[in-house]
Amino acid sequence: MVFGVSAQNSAKDVFGKGVVFGNKDSSFYMKFSSRLQSRFDGTFNSDDSSYTKKYRFRRARFKFDGFAFTPKLVYKIEYDLVNSQMLDAVLKWNFAGNFKLWVGQTKLPGNRERVISSQKLQFVDRSLLNSRFNIDRDEGIQLRHHFNAGDWLIREAFSISKGEGRIYKGENFGNDYTARIEFLPFGKFAGKGDYFSADLKREPDPKLALGISYDYNNNAIKSGGQLGRVLSETRDLESVFVDMMYKHNGLSVMVEYANKKVANGSPVIFNTDGNLLESFYTGSAVNAQMGYLFKNNWEVSGRFTTVSPQAETLNNDLRQYTIGLSRYIVGHNLKIQSDFSVLKEASKADKKIIRLQLELAF
Repeated sequence: MVFGVSAQNSAKDVFGKGVVFGNKDSSFYMKFSSRLQSRFDGTFNSDDSSYTKKYRFRRARFKFDGFAFTPKLVYKIEYDLVNSQMLDAVLKWNFAGNFKLWVGQTKLPGNRERVISSQKLQFVDRSLLNSRFNIDRDEGIQLRHHFNAGDWLIREAFSISKGEGRIYKGENFGNDYTARIEFLPFGKFAGKGDYFSADLKREPDPKLALGISYDYNNNAIKSGGQLGRVLSETRDLESVFVDMMYKHNGLSVMVEYANKKVANGSPVIFNTDGNLLESFYTGSAVNAQMGYLFKNNWEVSGRFTTVSPQAETLNNDLRQYTIGLSRYIVGHNLKIQSDFSVLKEASKADKKIIRLQLELAF
């Protein structure tokens, strides 16, 4: 067995690439990597002029990935140290041509912002659209395929999973079905740039990715499907996501739309007196963000998010305006990010939020 890191010309080329193990006969390969996000949050409440602050490790992770026996059989294991839980444990088998079969626990093919790693975000954290409506990780199988049609690259993904997400150990009430299709009319992004934020590759030609996902969660028991608290009744949830990513010469734009609803019936659960007891989180949201990366690797960015919950759930409408400033020292492996947001929630006073975060990946 050999151990080492691929030779590079500079420390920046090696930093964040992990530690590599492999056999001389190339029948085994493993990369170990880790990362952490150290973060400060400060919140000013307009109603009573109060100020709260929080220092914390937002994320700390260990990851193992590589292949076994053949490069066509890939695995990934990722563990969350902060919450002491397994995030990813998945095998990916390229069994024929452009077809791949994924088996295990990993992210479902849902909205683009969720599938983008938390290491590779444009802001300190994901948007309110994502926190309210994403379908997260689940246990199951996925079939993935891609093909070219002229200059176009088209990707398809289908999954069947248990529906309760990654940390549910109770009874399985139904299954979850997800389908996604993506269109890249100008071909591949450099370095898989359609799945990391900021135009770090400075695409010399315009690149565009369009995606649509549909998810049907049969007999969901959690308020958000794979996420949220366990409720006293089940519902069939339907989620639709539409998203786009555009990059060119330092400019990046990402727009997403999400809609979640109960397929048949009401999202609300009533008690025996006819009063609202609890509800599934349904409604729609739009998130739009844009950034420009200067040649000195400073980036300025802006984001607008609006969330419109279904009225009968009695959840409040939300609007959030965010501006960000980031310094990419070694890409997404070593960076400092800051952002300032104004959160407007119906029937409540505005909140002003400032966040500062250091991302360090080994």
